[in-house]
Amino acid sequence: MSKEEFPSEKDLPQEDQEKQAKAAEADKAGVKDDKEEAAKPADVELDQLKAEVAALTQKNKDLEDKYLRSQAEIQNAQRRYSKERANLVKYESQRLGKDILSSVDNLERALQVKADDEASRQLKKGIEMTLEGLVRVLKDNGIEEIKADGEKFDPTLHQAVQSVPAENDEQKGHVVQVLQKGYVYKDRVLRPAMVVVAQ
Repeated sequence: MSKEEFPSEKDLPQEDQEKQAKAAEADKAGVKDDKEEAAKPADVELDQLKAEVAALTQKNKDLEDKYLRSQAEIQNAQRRYSKERANLVKYESQRLGKDILSSVDNLERALQVKADDEASRQLKKGIEMTLEGLVRVLKDNGIEEIKADGEKFDPTLHQAVQSVPAENDEQKGHVVQVLQKGYVYKDRVLRPAMVVVAQ
């Protein structure tokens, strides 16, 4: 084909040139619109993915927090269990010791009775030996008498059941008489000493 059959743009009338320019612009605009339309769904999808990632990240943080709290709770429960078990082992004789104290009191009261004849003196000697053995066994198992007579009154160790006027300033706030002995088991008070305190 020759140039004559396809005239150049210069040869086209002005009107045709404008039409051609508009058509070219329309083609460009159409391509641009297609790109924008294609870009819009991609942007929406990207926003959705970002939102999903943010939600999953938050969910992960929440699960991690719950996991750490659960671990801490388990460790606390194990510590409590170990402590309770250690206390059970440490204070296993507490109840038995408390029950035996009434027998110790009865033996001490029996020793306060006056022995007049040989038979009662022999009986008293047997009670003394029984009491000594019992006190030794209690001591070997961590149960000891609370020192009270002449000591400064301590409400954690002594139970004041009566008060009397003090003879001097040094005697004030001190125990002047023990009505019933008190006992401690390791670091616990089994029974406070019942005392009379000078005021």
